Amino acid sequence: MTLKIRSMTLAEVQIALNWAAQEGWNPGLYDAEPFYKADPDGFLLAELDEQLIGCISVVRYSQKFGFIGLYIVQPEWRGKGYGLKLWQTAWQQFVSRLDADASIGLDGVLDREATYRQAGFVPAYRHIRHLHQPDGSAQHPDWVIPLNQLPLAEILRYDAELFPASRSQFLESWLQMPESAAYGVVEQNRLVGYGVIRRCVQGFKVCPLFADSLEIAEAILQALIVKAGTEPVFIDIPDVHPALPSLKQRYALEPMFTCVRMYWGQVPTLPVDRIFGATTLELG
Repeated sequence: MTLKIRSMTLAEVQIALNWAAQEGWNPGLYDAEPFYKADPDGFLLAELDEQLIGCISVVRYSQKFGFIGLYIVQPEWRGKGYGLKLWQTAWQQFVSRLDADASIGLDGVLDREATYRQAGFVPAYRHIRHLHQPDGSAQHPDWVIPLNQLPLAEILRYDAELFPASRSQFLESWLQMPESAAYGVVEQNRLVGYGVIRRCVQGFKVCPLFADSLEIAEAILQALIVKAGTEPVFIDIPDVHPALPSLKQRYALEPMFTCVRMYWGQVPTLPVDRIFGATTLELG
C-alpha cells in the first residue's frame, strides 16, 4: 500500500473539518474558506492507495509565526505509523517555509502533551472550553458597534497586539462569514476590543474575544450572545486569565474541554489578560 501526502484543495479542507466534527471538536460551519485563505499551502492530506486517511494543517501566518492544527488520522488507520509519517512530512515542509527563529504554536489535547514535549514544544497555558446556555435575556449595549463600521486596517492593528502575527487574509474572510456577527468598542477613535461569534456544528462559538478590560469584554460578549438567541454558546478562555472566576460565576460557564497551548521556538509574549476568547484551528 502506497502512502501519499499532498496539499488539500479548499473543498478538501471541509472534509478535514468534517472529521474534526466527528472527533467532537465542534468546528464552525464556514471555517474552511477563512483558514484556507490564511495559507493555501498549509493543509495536507494523507492518502493510502487513493483513500483519504489523515490530515494536518500547518498554517504560516508570517515568516516568524505558524500554527499546527487539524492533526487527525482516521480511527481505522491509527497505530500503524501513518500519522507519524504525516507529521514528519508536514513538519519538514512547514519549517522550510519559516525563518529559522520562527515560533510555531499548537493547541493539543491533554493526552498528547507529553508527545508534543518530546517534539520540542513547551506549554504556555491551557485553554478551557466553556459552555454558556443563554436564556434569551441578553441585551445589546448601545456602545458596542458592528465591526464592519471600522476600517479593516484598524481591526488588523488591534488584532496584531493579541495574535503573534498579522493575519489580514484570514480576518477579512473571518469577519464576513454567514451566520456570524462581529462587534467592537471604540474609544477616542481607536478600537479597544472586538469579538466574533459564528455558527458551529453545535450552537455558536465566540472566537476571538479580545478587549482592554473586563467591562469592555463583557459588553461585547453580551452583544454576541444576542446573536445566539437561546442556542448554546462556547468560548475558549486561557486558564491563567485573572477574570476567569468572575466570568464563570456571572455567566454560569460550564467547563467542557481542556487543551494546552504549546510553542516550539520562542514563546510569543502576549497580554493574556486581554485574551478573553481564543481562535483555535485545531479545536474549532
